[in-house]
Amino acid sequence: MLRVLSLLPDSVVDGPGLRTVLFLAGCPHHCAGCHNPSSWDPAGGVAWTIDETVARIQATGHRRLTLSGGEPLLQAIALYRLLERLGPDYEVILYTGYVLEEIIKHREWYPLLRRLDGLIDGPFILSKLDRTTSFRGSTNQRIYNRQQLNKRLD
Repeated sequence: MLRVLSLLPDSVVDGPGLRTVLFLAGCPHHCAGCHNPSSWDPAGGVAWTIDETVARIQATGHRRLTLSGGEPLLQAIALYRLLERLGPDYEVILYTGYVLEEIIKHREWYPLLRRLDGLIDGPFILSKLDRTTSFRGSTNQRIYNRQQLNKRLD
């Protein structure tokens, strides 16, 4: 099961290209100025089975998927199962409030992380807000591609 806030089928701001965005419930970061504070409650949203989620994502017709929140890594095991069911034809990026240096301490997240094509790390920091950065809200957030991410996980 996944705790889902919403599924946005046509986004051009949550990663490169036209994408589907899965917004997930639960976030421990509580960033000041968060654009989605309704995502903080881990019991928020609705429960979707992996099968339901796969069907809804496939129905969008897009092969680009962004995992956002909330904090998607709180549901890492279920998200890995979701991506396994979707198959390798999806380009997947994930937004997280954790920094990569924290993430690599959680080996239980590695199966999901190895499946990603991109990762945007770091909390939103209001004092570092920059509306000119691509796909990020604040300048402290970093973008990793698959090769960079896997190199750090090895």
